[in-house]
Parts: sequence; C-alpha cells; structure tokens
Amino acid sequence: MKTVPESIASFLEGKRIAVAGVSRKGDTAASFILKKLLKSGYEPVPVNPHADEIDGLKCYPDLKSIPNPVDAVMIATHPDQSAAIAEQCAELGITKVWFHRSFGEGSVSEKAIETCRKAGTEPIVGGCPLMYIEPVDIFHSCTKWWLGKRGQIPV
Repeated sequence: MKTVPESIASFLEGKRIAVAGVSRKGDTAASFILKKLLKSGYEPVPVNPHADEIDGLKCYPDLKSIPNPVDAVMIATHPDQSAAIAEQCAELGITKVWFHRSFGEGSVSEKAIETCRKAGTEPIVGGCPLMYIEPVDIFHSCTKWWLGKRGQIPV
C-alpha cells in the first residue's frame, strides 16, 4: 500500500522549501511547518512581508526576494493572499506548490489554483506536510486518517 502520494513525495524531495504565511508570533500552520522542516533537515525559507527574521532564519517579503532558487513553495496564507503567491511561483518557474488546508478553506482559492494550472503546475491542494514528515505526531496522524476517510486528502 502506498502511504505517500507521488505528488507529495516529489514535493518533499526538494530540500529548500519556501513557506509563505509564517507569523512573527509563531502561531500559524505555516510557522509549525517551518519548524518541522527545519528540525527534519530541510532548508526552509520563511516568507512574510512584515518580518526580517523568524526562528533565527532570514525572512523574505515575497518569493522574488529570495536569493537562489527554492525547490518548492508551501502556501499557508489566508486564501486572499494565495493567488499573488501562486503568480510569483508561475513567474519564477516554481512547479512544486502546495496549498495548506486541514479543515475549512485553509489557504486554497480558486484563483490561485487556476493561476498554477495556467502555468502548467498541478498544485497539491489540501492537507499538510506534517502528515508525512517523520516522525508524524498523533494529531497529524489522526488528521490524515480523518481526511482520508472523507476523501479530502491530496493524492
């Protein structure tokens, strides 16, 4: 049985992942994703237009400001902001894009998904990398199981 969908395995193969939506308080899904990526040996790059540094890492106001290419972008912002980030991904040729969502709309917007698809990118829509990066905590293990039962897990 395949436990990690191919699109997610491909996304997580890259080591330099931009994380849009991190907060200065450290209380957002993006902030938890940033910390887990860092702890798991990735090179996460925080993106927040209102911060210079987050968790000891230089923070960038947008994707265009990041020196050196990133392998992927995790979008965990308000859905109103996700389309602008998707446009930056398209302009920069970033083809591995994941929109965070556990419950509700998360960071997903139809305009953002459409922007990705017009650029030739099939984004991962929904779920969270914390459901796949080992060790998976009990909350994300249960969330993965629950979303899977409801047919709401990325494939």
